[in-house]
Order: sequence, then structure tokens, then C-alpha cells
Amino acid sequence: MKKVRLEIVGLSYSQTQSGAYALVLGESAGTRRLPIIIGGFEAQAIAIELEKMSPSRPLTHDLFRAFADTFDVKMSEVLIYNLVEGIFYAKLLCNDGTREVEIDARTSDAIALAVRFNCPIFTFEFILKSAGIVLDDETGVAINATTDTTPVSEVTETVLSAEKEEYKDKSSEELQSMLQRALDDEQYEMASKIRDELNQRKKS
Repeated sequence: MKKVRLEIVGLSYSQTQSGAYALVLGESAGTRRLPIIIGGFEAQAIAIELEKMSPSRPLTHDLFRAFADTFDVKMSEVLIYNLVEGIFYAKLLCNDGTREVEIDARTSDAIALAVRFNCPIFTFEFILKSAGIVLDDETGVAINATTDTTPVSEVTETVLSAEKEEYKDKSSEELQSMLQRALDDEQYEMASKIRDELNQRKKS
């Protein structure tokens, strides 16, 4: 099947799902756009890398990159290979110099890794035909609301600010309970942010 190369056009706030974002991928040699709904954490992970920001501690995707680099594993491309009932399926094409393997991944994670490995993103023509949106002002085609992209820096700032405000509204006892739940659920990045807020309060 024919593969089509995609580029990241931007991120926008989802018009259909509260708290979600639309990652908009664009056809490198065309006018079609492919909006994919992703979560706030994944949007932040992509935006941080695109903006070349350095988090205080490595995010999960940064850890994966460091692990791969340590063991000389390269990621050659990301392929969005299927679309079933509105869900996109992606895989990572990796190699260690002797063999190439395909690793299944959520599309949002795959894109977050693609920007860290600086590798190309592809999809198949049938997916673009099915879910793509043509942006051509001369033809008068209506633009879907989710394709009004927002600069990634603004998305990053908004996501981080929302998290900080959420924690500030909580009492220390509530934050301790949230911290324990996050640890129990192995949501370590959230636990780290809650811990930072608690530590900040102790210094105040």
C-alpha cells in the first residue's frame, strides 16, 4: 500500500471532548490534514519536545529515548497503519543494526517518540481518504473546527497552568491522598507534580 509522509501541523483544543486535544498532522506534499484526538498528558509531551523545553525530570518518552540510545536502538519511522471505529493504530519501526522490528504503540505515544527521535511519520493513503480533511480555501471546503491549530507553546503553558491551579485549590490532606492514589496506580509523573506542590508549600 502507498505510504504518505506526514508532518506535525499543530495542536488544538478538542471541540468534541473536554480536556482532550486534537493533534493535527498534515500531508507533506499536499493539503490534507489528519486530526487525531489525544489526552492532555500526551499533548504536553509532544509540545514540550517541539518547543525544546527541558522538564526537571525525564518524562516517560524521554526515558524511552534514553533507554534506546543506551542500547543503540534506533527508531527509523512511525507508521499509522489502521483506523478502526475512530481509533488510530500505530507502530514504531526500530532496529539495532542487525534486525528491524515493529512495536505496537498508541498513536499519541508514537508521535511523542517520533519528535524525540527526529524520525519521519507515515500513514497509508486509505486512512487519509477516510479521515483526512482537505484544506483548500479556493474550493470553499469548510474547515473542521478541530483543525484551528494553537501554537504548541500555548498548549504547553495552558496544560501546565491548569495542573498547577488544580493542585493549588486542594488542601495538603487532599494532595496527600491524591499522591497515594497516583502511586498506587503507578502514575509516577502525576505523583511527582503533586509531591513538588507539597514540597513548595512546606518551604512557604
